[in-house]
Amino acid sequence: MMPCRPGNAREASLLPRREWVPASARHAYIGTTMVPFRKMHGLGNDFVVLDARARPLPVTPSVAAGVSDRHFGIGCDQFIVMEPPGEGADVFMRIRNPDGSEAGACGNATRCIASLVAGELGRDRVMVRTVAGDLPVERVEGGLWRADMGPARLGWRDVPLARELDTLHLPLALGPVADPAACSMGNPHATFFVEDLDAIPVAEIGPQLERHPLFPDRANIGFAQILAPDRIRLVIWERGAGMTLACGSGACATIVNAARRGLTGRRATVILPGGPLEMEWREDGHVLMTGPVATSFTGELDLARYG
Repeated sequence: MMPCRPGNAREASLLPRREWVPASARHAYIGTTMVPFRKMHGLGNDFVVLDARARPLPVTPSVAAGVSDRHFGIGCDQFIVMEPPGEGADVFMRIRNPDGSEAGACGNATRCIASLVAGELGRDRVMVRTVAGDLPVERVEGGLWRADMGPARLGWRDVPLARELDTLHLPLALGPVADPAACSMGNPHATFFVEDLDAIPVAEIGPQLERHPLFPDRANIGFAQILAPDRIRLVIWERGAGMTLACGSGACATIVNAARRGLTGRRATVILPGGPLEMEWREDGHVLMTGPVATSFTGELDLARYG
């Protein structure tokens, strides 16, 4: 890979550099496996973004896993493909984890993709469609983006769990953690509330909890320390990705589960390793998430290398 050049917008490429290709010029790449990509992140939760709106791209689980590899690929927490949305939305966002599995939701990626499409359309509000539903996103003050991540789903079948249980208190314990609350934000989440987050061996117990038999589809595992009624510190072990610097849907699940337990109000700042997200669980059940987006660099890659 060519070295990144200094400046406000760093760029890198696996072959001679080309700029990110706008919508008007995507036809130039038809007939080749070389495709432009954009590396983006929200609070360090990073994504490789491909654009398949003009034509389908040969993206398989193995391609997504190969590109996501931080040693032999570009490296990312999630691999994102922009696709035609159909009626009623501005873009369809397909999400894959670094192991190639498909995810239903990614809050930080939702903001990133919304910012790209809003820039193309010259608008401050767009609709991002995912396999979990349609997510309206708008630009707010300070260069931030607010995503309506939809309603939290609280039923045991919604999460889903392997059997009927009260999602507010799951009979699950491992090492120093116990008694999580669970919900779905388009993907399954379990949140453990702890006294001292620094004392939790997240990398050791996270993989075991992710794959616990109670979660037939596996689960994202959150470890949350309540700092104040409106302030939460959070670390997430993401399903299919491991520990990440930030997890938007995990922050959504955390404010919901904390408020359900009476540990916080319905608004709070959730502090992740990569920085803070402003969260609100509205009375209608929808969860709002506000945070930044950034582009790290652009380039192009050969999908045939990873097939």
